[in-house]
Amino acid sequence: MQALIKRINRDAAYLGDGIVKMDSFINHQIDVELCQQMGEHFKQAFDDAGVGPITKVITAETSGIPAALFTAQQYNVPVLFARKQVSAVMNEVYYFAKTISRTKGNETNLFISKRLLTADDTVLVVDDFLATGHTLNALGNIIAESGAHLVGIGCIVEKPQEGGREAVSKNQDVPIVSLAKVTWEGDVMSVS
Repeated sequence: MQALIKRINRDAAYLGDGIVKMDSFINHQIDVELCQQMGEHFKQAFDDAGVGPITKVITAETSGIPAALFTAQQYNVPVLFARKQVSAVMNEVYYFAKTISRTKGNETNLFISKRLLTADDTVLVVDDFLATGHTLNALGNIIAESGAHLVGIGCIVEKPQEGGREAVSKNQDVPIVSLAKVTWEGDVMSVS
């Protein structure tokens, strides 16, 4: 997706150790028009792959929500995001999976209400990064436990050097679409 690649080249910062900072347009400040284009691109890519119809788009809190929202808008379905923290209003029964946060380096819990994800659902997962694949596999585990049917995975940015696509493909036999790929050598980042 050329608009995203241009924006990463212009505004993202490579912080080293595989960490890419895109907070001016993806996860702190959100470029609504760019996210809308992402949703359109995901819809077209999954249509081209023969994926559909779907009933929900799922993501993990927080950075994947904007792209997931605009993707869901293209399908006219709800977005369901996995919470990372338990709040006082979470008084239902939840599916639960553990993942490792790539940016924070610690274990993170993901929760999705059993009331909101059922065996009747056919879902796409849309998230911000495909790095190690931990979060996507955790979401896949929740979806499998619910009996819902996972039909595709979309990621805004893939970091091929971290092996996430291979890790996810071992567990999920679905099309994986990434809008941009970031690689690095030393302190120099490349985007394609």
